[in-house]
Amino acid sequence: MPLVYRIGAAAREPDNWVQLLKFGLVGGSGYLVNLGVFALLSGNFGVQHTIAAIGAFCVAVSSNYFWNRHWTFGPGEGPLHFQAARFLIVSVGALLLNLAMLEVLVASGVAELPAQAIAVAFAMPFNFLGNRLWTFR
Repeated sequence: MPLVYRIGAAAREPDNWVQLLKFGLVGGSGYLVNLGVFALLSGNFGVQHTIAAIGAFCVAVSSNYFWNRHWTFGPGEGPLHFQAARFLIVSVGALLLNLAMLEVLVASGVAELPAQAIAVAFAMPFNFLGNRLWTFR
């Protein structure tokens, strides 16, 4: 079944909208964790923004995996380590989008913390779809 058809069919299911809301709440908490760690590393400790973004990602992705597995999507199919690997692959893909956008914004003169806030939001749709359709299916 083509991806566009699957997305359209999923959009007509009310349970998927509840799941998206839960994902947004988990993502929102991860977003705050990400920005807090980023601000701490880049502002307080003077860590370069790309390294700070990667450190913030590591902390936030751990929290997000726990909450998405136990609250948003449920355990899904397959063993924990297999699911965790999929979650990490999707999350690293989102991180790469985040880092690319972060670099574009910082190079354009946007301050680092607002640039990180925009970059994380930019990568969120990819993260949701990857986890909904692959990790926690």
